[in-house]
Amino acid sequence: MAIGSKWGSSGERPERFFGTGIKLALVAAAVLIIYSVRPFTQVPVGTQGVLLTFGRASPTPLSPGLQWRWPIAQQIVLVPVTIQRSETSGSESASSDLQRVNTKVVLNYHIDPARVVEVFSTVGNVSEVEHTIVDPAVQEAMKATTARYTAEQLITKRAVVASEMHAALNERFARHGLVIDEFSITQFHFSPSYDAAIEAKTVAEQQVLTEQRNLQRIEVEAQQKVTRAKADADAMEINAKAQAEALRVQREQVSRELIELRRVEATLRAIEKWDGHLPNVTGGATPFIDVGQAQGAAPAR
Repeated sequence: MAIGSKWGSSGERPERFFGTGIKLALVAAAVLIIYSVRPFTQVPVGTQGVLLTFGRASPTPLSPGLQWRWPIAQQIVLVPVTIQRSETSGSESASSDLQRVNTKVVLNYHIDPARVVEVFSTVGNVSEVEHTIVDPAVQEAMKATTARYTAEQLITKRAVVASEMHAALNERFARHGLVIDEFSITQFHFSPSYDAAIEAKTVAEQQVLTEQRNLQRIEVEAQQKVTRAKADADAMEINAKAQAEALRVQREQVSRELIELRRVEATLRAIEKWDGHLPNVTGGATPFIDVGQAQGAAPAR
């Protein structure tokens, strides 16, 4: 009885321990199964998820965060919607004057987050978007745009050409769920002969500008000389007019009385110089001097 009572009192312990072990094993197995099948998938920031159910894409994209999927039946494909950079060069086209043009274009673009399912369904591997959509669209836009301008206009109207090319690309990208963030034409390459012709034309235009500036300088200098000569002539004319005016005023101030006074003064100077003798030799008429009139009558002796 003692032994029976001993086993009876402790017989429930192995069963309790065994039951707890089974529960722990089941929980561990469940955790292991969940970890192995991974029913949750994290969609990082900057991406959108495409939920595939037995290969069929769900029309609604999955936003960033922790997303549920049914193991085996479903999978989530991550599609980046951040800005991507594309550089296209080496595409040769022709201008309207049949000059060969090689255009280098750089653009930034991204997949429209609302249309990632459409892009994935169309392209499949989103890493091929640049090769399957971007590059062909850029090539087509470059050829269509450069064909409307001469080689010279491509340089002088570069902003207009870039704007038209940007508009053409926007239309093509929109059809495929892509958005252009930045676009620029970084360089135009022409044939060596055309580059040489452009350089020669530029040199000639610079020479023409130099000659024009020299001509303008000469004209300015000549105009300055004319202005100085005119100023000197005007000064001389003013001086002559001033002298003539002074003479005129002086002539107006001379009266008959002044003339008579000058005549009397001249006669007196002649009398002062006379020694009282008539000249011994005379030729022609001897002038008569009216001494009495000049000095008054002489006193009787």
